[in-house]
Parts: sequence; C-alpha cells; structure tokens
Amino acid sequence: MVGSLDGKTVLVTGAGQGIGQAIAVEMARQGASAVAVADLNEKTAHETAELVRAAGAKAETIVCDLRDGHSIDEMVTRTARRFDGLDVLVNNAGVIETAFTTEPDRRVDSLSEEVWDAVYQINLKAVWLTTKAAAPHLRRSTRGPAIVNAASVSGLTGFPDAPAYGVTKAGVIHLTKVTAVDLAPVRCNCFCPGVIETPLTRDHLAAAEDPAALEHELTAPQLVPRLGRPDEVARLACFLASDDAAFITGASYVIDGGALAWLGVRD
Repeated sequence: MVGSLDGKTVLVTGAGQGIGQAIAVEMARQGASAVAVADLNEKTAHETAELVRAAGAKAETIVCDLRDGHSIDEMVTRTARRFDGLDVLVNNAGVIETAFTTEPDRRVDSLSEEVWDAVYQINLKAVWLTTKAAAPHLRRSTRGPAIVNAASVSGLTGFPDAPAYGVTKAGVIHLTKVTAVDLAPVRCNCFCPGVIETPLTRDHLAAAEDPAALEHELTAPQLVPRLGRPDEVARLACFLASDDAAFITGASYVIDGGALAWLGVRD
C-alpha cells in the first residue's frame, strides 16, 4: 500500500487489543514511521508493538494509567523524546460500566458514583489531559498534525444501562469540536463506531445464555447484517489522521453498519 501516513509519528492509547491494536498496526501499514503503543496492560501492548514492527514501523511500548495525570504526561513526553516529536494522537482508550461493576442494574438512577467517576476519568477527562499534554508537540509538527478521538454511537443516541459511557462519549464528540477550534491548524476529528467484533464483544457474547440470539439482537438495527471489524474502524481512523483528510476538522464520522440511519429493526 502506498502510505498515506508516510513519515508520521503516532501515539495510540488503548492499543493493546481490539480497535486500538488494529489502528496501531494499520498506521504502520500505511507508512507511519513510528507508533507508540500505550495501554494499561503491558503484555498486550508488547504484542501490539511486535505487530507494528512486523508492519514496517518502529514501536515503543508504554504502560499508562489514564486515571493518573502524571502517567499521561509521562506517556506523551516519552513518545516525543523517543521519536523526536509527535504528529498524530489517537485517543482510542475507553471503558464501559461493566469494567467496574457486576451489578445488573446500571441505570442512571442506580449507578454508583464510583463507577460513574471511573468511566468519566478514562473516557473523557483522559482524552482532554492527553490532548493537553500532546498539544505543544503537535503544534511543532510540520507533517500534518492531527488528533483522532474514539467516540461512539452511544454518544449520539441513548442506550440502556450505560449512562456514564453514553454521556462521556457525547462529551468526546463535543470535545473534538472545541479542540479543532482551539488547536487549529492542528486538526481534530472523531469516529463513532457501532457494534464491533472486539475481544470484549466476543467475551460479552460468550457469556450469554444464547450467544447467537444476543448477536442477532445487537446487529438487528444495522442495515449491514453483521458485526463490524476492527480493521474497518482502523482504516477510517487512518484516513482522518492522514493528509488525505487535510480539509476535514471538527467532524464526527459514524461507522455503525447503518444502525442510526433509520428507526427499524431487521427481521
């Protein structure tokens, strides 16, 4: 593939698996010179870094706790020092309520404050803090600096039992807009995925009494009758980070198989 990200240095958070891993590898495949692979899980981050190297880019594994502002600062500083700058930031890391509670009732009137705060810290506050730390390096970049944020269709419409997740993803969508304004000409865009076949999704399906029925329930609102793939989201993220998107900023791109295009459910 002719690289659309030739020579760029990239930092991807939450890159240990799923969409984040796919983005890190696709960035390398499309010509990025170096990819910093950041994740809380050191083992999975190392695995992604090896895939990045196999795809042709330099890689650096960084263990980062996105609930810790100092850890975030160290992640960005280490990336910039290791690769002599930063051109692209991908704020991919995100969590949902079930990462912090096994309670079946997670409605807005029953969710605990502790779970709400944990989701907020990772999904929204960390995106702001990482952007803030990266901004000076991005402003110095002469290679088309850009930020790509991971939002969600949950930030565009309501879903049950995930109030903190939906609210924080809506916040990411608006943070994307104000970041585009405040950091211009550094570009900032976000993508809003629907149901994607990540390890977490597969674990969720496997835990169901009837995995096939649950998968049908999840994909029934989609016009494309299947789970999305991480590599499909990765290619969208790479486009938004690339010079091919040089006139696009402050935008949100839905990648959900058409679920939000109508009010229907497939038979």
